[in-house]
Amino acid sequence: MEKVGKDAKSNPVATASWLSKIFFCWLNPLFRIGYKRPLEEEDMYIVSPEDQSETLGLEMQRFWDVEVKEAAREMRTPRLMRVIVSCHGKTYMLWGLVTLAEEIIKVVQPLFLGKITQYLEFYDPDNSVALYEALGYAAGLSITSLILAVVHHCYFYQLQRIGMKIRVAMCHMIYKKAMLLNHSALGKTTTGQIVNLLSNDVNKFDEVTIFLHFLWVGPLQAAVVVGLLWMEIGPSCLAGMVVLLFLMPLQTLFGRLFSKYRSLTAVLTDSRIRTMNEVLSGIRIIKMYAWEKPFMALVSEVRRNEITQVMKTSYLRGLNMASFFCANKIILFITFTIYVLLGNPITATRVFVTVSLYTAVRLTVTLFFPAAIERLFEALVSVARIQEFLILDEIKRTSSALPQEEEKKKNASVEIQDLFCYWDKSLDVPSLQNVSLTLDSNKLLAVIGPVGAGKSSLLSSILGELPVDTGVLRVGGRLTYAAQQPWVFHGTIRSNVLFGKELNPQKYERVLKACALKRDLDLLPDGDLTLIGDRGATLSGGQKARVNLARAVYQEADIYLLDDPLSAVDAEVGRHLFEQCICGLLKNKPRILVTHQLQYLQAADEILVLKEYRNIPPFCRLSEVVL
Repeated sequence: MEKVGKDAKSNPVATASWLSKIFFCWLNPLFRIGYKRPLEEEDMYIVSPEDQSETLGLEMQRFWDVEVKEAAREMRTPRLMRVIVSCHGKTYMLWGLVTLAEEIIKVVQPLFLGKITQYLEFYDPDNSVALYEALGYAAGLSITSLILAVVHHCYFYQLQRIGMKIRVAMCHMIYKKAMLLNHSALGKTTTGQIVNLLSNDVNKFDEVTIFLHFLWVGPLQAAVVVGLLWMEIGPSCLAGMVVLLFLMPLQTLFGRLFSKYRSLTAVLTDSRIRTMNEVLSGIRIIKMYAWEKPFMALVSEVRRNEITQVMKTSYLRGLNMASFFCANKIILFITFTIYVLLGNPITATRVFVTVSLYTAVRLTVTLFFPAAIERLFEALVSVARIQEFLILDEIKRTSSALPQEEEKKKNASVEIQDLFCYWDKSLDVPSLQNVSLTLDSNKLLAVIGPVGAGKSSLLSSILGELPVDTGVLRVGGRLTYAAQQPWVFHGTIRSNVLFGKELNPQKYERVLKACALKRDLDLLPDGDLTLIGDRGATLSGGQKARVNLARAVYQEADIYLLDDPLSAVDAEVGRHLFEQCICGLLKNKPRILVTHQLQYLQAADEILVLKEYRNIPPFCRLSEVVL
């Protein structure tokens, strides 16, 4: 919820020259600071506008929305991979041409080296033309090495940046989607799965973008090297290339196994995180009943299953690395053995050129190409998991903000007619049945009824979390909701109340006073800057309820939905909240108050009584309220 301070350092890359960007000179001031002392958060530059999460997330979300509409029209499942390619594919392919240029330079360098070696092998001090040619080849070798060093680092930096953009955009979309899931969708996923998507799956985009181009550059470079080796040592080169060609399908097999193990590992990781969340949530009960050993065994078993899959992946990765270190020596041994057996003499020029060409292709074929296959299959698994999460059902919005201030009092309203809603359609009894009400401006509607009658479900239907089966539900205005179970996040009391809004001192003080928080803040050592522990551990239940209510009041919405905010406070504080906040600060707003405190019904403009399966009557007088 914290915003970037005014004293944050601007990013120098925005004003850096092209030469500074190529050689990364814009980072020198940061390196100098790091040389003198350890770097701190204040030393970091702010993120460039084009790299900010909001910018990247909204851009990717726009492409995703288009894909969802096209998929609905064509009656197919939306494809997240198509969205990623549409958003970043063009830029990524342009950098693929840089990859091709880099690999061409690696192939040309052995030819320059061969010419220099040939000059030294047949050295003639009187041949000045050969000397100048050798100097030219040496200059070419030096220039290509310099170009290769510069291009290589720029290439990897830009590809990592593209991977970072995809990862940040995916995190933005996953987080936004998690905030919009409806009740049925929440039953199809878990907190552990969402955490795993944000912590593990999205990281695959950073890795796959670096190596993906080598899937097509590797075979192309191998074909060119085979042609050059044929010109240099004849058919003997085929023996070495057979080893390389044998490795390529083997790496493809490894890639499929990587994909399989990655899928299994992801499922087990979701299970482990879910189990750990449940254990940590109920740690007090576990300690109280001395259940540490059974739960320790349970966690160890889940972790052991996950580690087993991780170990299988590590073994495959070890075989990949072993092929990288062994392939070059085996290839050279086989190639020169057959070359000599065919009766050909070995010269320094042929050895240097052959070794250099094999070295150039070895890094691509035996390291980058297998890495590309491995990362690609792992990324495809991650894309499928994220896609499955993104297509879950969302809450249907039933409200819209009113554009003009003068229209708020006139149009802010809630209208419900013959409403039927189901949390679970497999159950015969609806959560809400035949509910009708009308709430106009400046009115207070009190909703009462026994436990389980559907009072909270009524608010959920207005919020759009409970889908409407039949009936009419119209909401005009922006909603604010104070939940029955107070929710606070780790931060200061002020940040919990503001919830990202700008601080207005006068309004802030009015809200604190109306919500009976002034006295509590005076008793705390740091006032409203006191840090709230995990799940509000430093606050009492009544204090959390009042902070929860203050957050809703501060938002300046058109309609306020208050789900039993008076149940967690004593009678005196409850009277203060009702008189000073609900009927005081919010008196000019439409309000729906769910409550069990019948003594406040006389101040309500309208009363809705919900029985267990029906509401009788829809509106009534105080004398008619019988529970």
